[in-house]
Amino acid sequence: MQPFSYAQATSKEAAIATVEQDKNAVFIAGGTDLLGLMKDGVATANTLVDINTLPLANIEFLSNSIRIGAVARLSDVAFHPQIQESYPVISQALQQSASPQLRNMATVGGNLLQRVRCGYFRDPVFPCNKRNPGVGCSAITGYNRMHAIFGTSEHCIAVHPSDLAVALTALDAVICVQGMEAERRISIHDFYLLPGETPEKETILQSGELIVAIEIPHYIYQSYYLKIRDRASYEFALVSVAIALDVEQDMIKSAKIALGGVAPKPWRAWEAENLLQGKPINAATFTDAAVAAVREAQPQQHNEFKIELVKRALIRALSVVATEL
Repeated sequence: MQPFSYAQATSKEAAIATVEQDKNAVFIAGGTDLLGLMKDGVATANTLVDINTLPLANIEFLSNSIRIGAVARLSDVAFHPQIQESYPVISQALQQSASPQLRNMATVGGNLLQRVRCGYFRDPVFPCNKRNPGVGCSAITGYNRMHAIFGTSEHCIAVHPSDLAVALTALDAVICVQGMEAERRISIHDFYLLPGETPEKETILQSGELIVAIEIPHYIYQSYYLKIRDRASYEFALVSVAIALDVEQDMIKSAKIALGGVAPKPWRAWEAENLLQGKPINAATFTDAAVAAVREAQPQQHNEFKIELVKRALIRALSVVATEL
């Protein structure tokens, strides 16, 4: 592991200035992803700037939104009574993430910025365009069962690993980031980038910018998170579905659907949402939405099964929510 120095942040401004001025400095809070990457030689940093002492852990219910501080621990968010009541999809997604020990350490901001779990990315022996642009993507010709079926390019087919990001995408969350000059608010739909020609760029964060909070609009929706994985705990999603429905008299007024485990970013199923709007709650409607959700899928050699898995997971999630209304 490369030697590094450690600095405890005294203010947001000081922390941001340190990372802005030193291109080899990075923020650290829980460190549950970063330190593993450093130990494996995938990530390097000369200075770790500890932001745990900053006042960024509050969970505030505002007049028209909830604001979750970036340093809030996943376990605190998952078991917050008002989040469990108003945003069950968030609580369910977090309770199915990692392990209890990791959830007690990991933070909201760090979870959204965790790197892909592609085995080829995390092993420096293999060529990887995310680590070294231009060397090629080993996953495309390798074993790609866990990889993406949407939003890929010839340079990368890795999937985004965060359960929380999928839930937040279904809820149209806004990510608040602080830079040297001002805070800016970024829709989660714009925050993550598809690999395209530059797979090494995963978000639109600029140098030195720090996630300070996530804001989620108030919705009168019934929400639910379904995660399909190879084992019951401490495993990343093969496919996940975050769903929020607004229903009136057995008719779907509006639907919000995000998919995980299938794309380089949380994947919003816009076509399926549009199809559901104004339709009755029944098996035929759910099946039509599932077919629409996978219409643009482009599977790899070993993950074509994900197409059917997405369809079945979406039908199941819709059915669960419908029975709870």
